[in-house]
Order: sequence, then C-alpha cells, then structure tokens
Amino acid sequence: MTWLQISTENCTIQRTLDLVGEKWSLLVLRDAMNGVRRFDDFRRHVGLSESVLADRLRKLVEAGIMRTVPYNEPGSRTRNEYRVTRKGWDLWPAMIALKQWGDRYEADAEGTPMEVTHAECGEPVQAVVTCTAGHGPLIPPEARTRPGPAARYVDPAAR
Repeated sequence: MTWLQISTENCTIQRTLDLVGEKWSLLVLRDAMNGVRRFDDFRRHVGLSESVLADRLRKLVEAGIMRTVPYNEPGSRTRNEYRVTRKGWDLWPAMIALKQWGDRYEADAEGTPMEVTHAECGEPVQAVVTCTAGHGPLIPPEARTRPGPAARYVDPAAR
C-alpha cells in the first residue's frame, strides 16, 4: 500500500489544522500559554481586530482548546477570561517545535526574542521525536509511515 492509495478525508493533521492551523489562532494560543487571559490584552498584544479575535476565541473554546472563566471587576459587568485546557496544553510540544524551527531559520541576527527554559536547571527546552519505547531522538529516515486502523483506501487514478 502506498501513501497515494490512502485517503486523506479523515487525516488527523488536516483536522488539527482545521482547528488551530490559522495564524491568529496559534498566536492567541501562544499568548494564552504565556499567561494572557483577557480579551483586551489579547487584542493589544496579538494586534488583531475585535471581530477576528472574538471569532478565534469562540472557535478555540468550541474545540475545547480553551475555556472561559467569568470574572468581575468592581463597577463593571461580568466578563470572561480565557484559559488553556488540558486539550490545549497537549499542543504545547507542537508550539515548542514551531518555535524551535523559527529560532533556527527565522530569528533575528541577535538571536531569539523569547526563550523557553527548564524551570529546574535553566537550560532551553526542545521538541524531540521518540518512539513509545523510548528510542530517540529520531531523525526522519529512522521512522516509517504505514496505514493505521482508520485508513481508507482509494484508487489514486480515480482522483
């Protein structure tokens, strides 16, 4: 079975990108992972319009990646803060991998604008690919792709 004989209709990468693949969604999630909670703070820091931000936050909440927590400041109406859920935090390794790639290929000559370090020892963190048996770090030639249990086969000539 070749890759071209496997349907991409139920591809989990595609489904993930449908939820978080839009640039603004990832930037909102980046800020939330770094402690931003309130709408106006997201708007100012990420730099997007209220309508786009509201749409992205709504989609992230609907997907279960973020949740709302009501708060009330004296003299103001009740509003929502946005918090990353367990499902959202499970995207943290992907965010670290994107940062790692960006640091390598897109950073300013002076270096990176943000460092993520291990709280205990202070060394930089990195995304590493391993197998479930603990072998790694792995490089692409050491991995194989094969059809999974939900694979749907198609005739590549029929496309």
